Amino acid sequence: MSSLESPSTQSIEVPGAESVSGREAPPTVRVEFAGMTDKGKVRSKNEDHFMVARMAKSMTVCATSLPDAEGTRLSEQEGYLMIVADGMGGAAAGERASAVAVQSVERYVLDTLKWFLHLEGREEHALFAQLRQGLERADRDVIERASVDPKLHGMGTTMTIAYSVGSDLFIVHAGDSRAYLFHDGELEQLTSDHTLVQVLVQGGAITPEDAKRHRNRNIVTNVVGGPREGVFAEIHKLKVADGDVLLLCSDGLTEPVADDVIAAILAGNERPEEACARLIEQANERGGPDNVTAVVVRYQIR
Repeated sequence: MSSLESPSTQSIEVPGAESVSGREAPPTVRVEFAGMTDKGKVRSKNEDHFMVARMAKSMTVCATSLPDAEGTRLSEQEGYLMIVADGMGGAAAGERASAVAVQSVERYVLDTLKWFLHLEGREEHALFAQLRQGLERADRDVIERASVDPKLHGMGTTMTIAYSVGSDLFIVHAGDSRAYLFHDGELEQLTSDHTLVQVLVQGGAITPEDAKRHRNRNIVTNVVGGPREGVFAEIHKLKVADGDVLLLCSDGLTEPVADDVIAAILAGNERPEEACARLIEQANERGGPDNVTAVVVRYQIR
């Protein structure tokens, strides 16, 4: 199996803080995560990409009159950014599209996103706007890259982004990759599939069972990049609870592997890297018809 996995499960504990200006002290959140991707059994190359990033505020004291006070200070508050992108296009275009999109969001978050704000009132609305702008910037960057190389014309990618600070979780999504939340033994699909068959299902033209076998089930109607600029950002916000597991994945997992099997794997594999490996193994055991990527994040909250 050709795979790219985080070297080991990352386990980070974010301590709670004293109440400031009347705000309730945030909970202590411990985050474990892993990611893995594989080209599957049919495709000759892998057009999926993923990323997991931890963000922390820091300050470097370069000069001071205080004794032994120089050095770098790290804030106790941390944020997490998780991305899965499934590229599409001829030749190497799909692989390029997903890579450009992930790198674009990475740069945007690093340079622009005010992730460290207390997420209340207007600040929360501002974060929604910034997350949407990050997806739109990725859309422009993919189209701009395609414009300088005729072989890349029309390339695009799905993109599912998760961003969490403490117990607040935000999802920004375009395409048919998915975000799931495994909570109290139940698996819930958080995102919608932006596909032609989903439009037909919503309109009552076909049933969800028909959609699984429909010849046009892989036609995606909303992507980052593609033949023209413009992407719809589907956005969700929720609170994660102790024991919750977040899964981001490409359709290379959800096409061959049923939701109940995914739920059983998440329930039976507490370590995120073991869950990722088992999910990809299941997809390949069922023929591995497409590239498959999984990012698993487990939250422990006190």
